[in-house]
Amino acid sequence: MATKRIAHTVWEGNLLDGRGTVTFDSSGIGEAELTWDSRTEQPDERTSPEELIAAAHSSCYSMALSDVLTRAGTPPTTLHTRAEVAFQPTEGITGIHLTVRGEVSGVDAAAFSAAAADAKKHCPVSQALAGTTITLTATLD
Repeated sequence: MATKRIAHTVWEGNLLDGRGTVTFDSSGIGEAELTWDSRTEQPDERTSPEELIAAAHSSCYSMALSDVLTRAGTPPTTLHTRAEVAFQPTEGITGIHLTVRGEVSGVDAAAFSAAAADAKKHCPVSQALAGTTITLTATLD
């Protein structure tokens, strides 16, 4: 059965001086403020579409890698995944870099790297972002 997740945004004003609020309807976890400055300047208490993509990608990728490793008979103890989304105001999103560190018994660094690459290929968010260059660094602890 397909599931749907819902969020909505209310934006007020023009792009450069306006502001918005994104609300996480499905989970009810709350809302976050966003502005143009939150996309282009140093991070503060506001979010950006790119940070939301990074959160979605890092969490989905972690789940995909956990599945790949578990199916191989070597479930992970811990996975730490970071997604860094690069945004250039005149170009848009220019790339995403995933960095994963894993604690996994019974695999060597080569097997972990292979599993990490496989997970990147099969992660639903990676697939949704297929038009973007996605790079990966995988390290076994």
